[in-house]
Amino acid sequence: MVEQVNNPLHGKTLENILNELVDTYGWEHMGFKVRIDCFNNDPSIKSSLKFLRRMPWARKKVEEMYLDMLDKTQPDNSK
Repeated sequence: MVEQVNNPLHGKTLENILNELVDTYGWEHMGFKVRIDCFNNDPSIKSSLKFLRRMPWARKKVEEMYLDMLDKTQPDNSK
């Protein structure tokens, strides 16, 4: 079994990821970054989960947005 220690997605459910993104950015910004109807038209966690579970390309974009959010919110340890 491969360790996932450095993988920030490890142990995160898609629902957790969506909730954190909504709390940080809101639906409007998410719909601008990833242009999918479930973010732009009557958005909800439930409808987004249903869509993202069926569309791997969209899920990948959401995961990339989440990783980008983590990069921006993590303290810079290189100093």
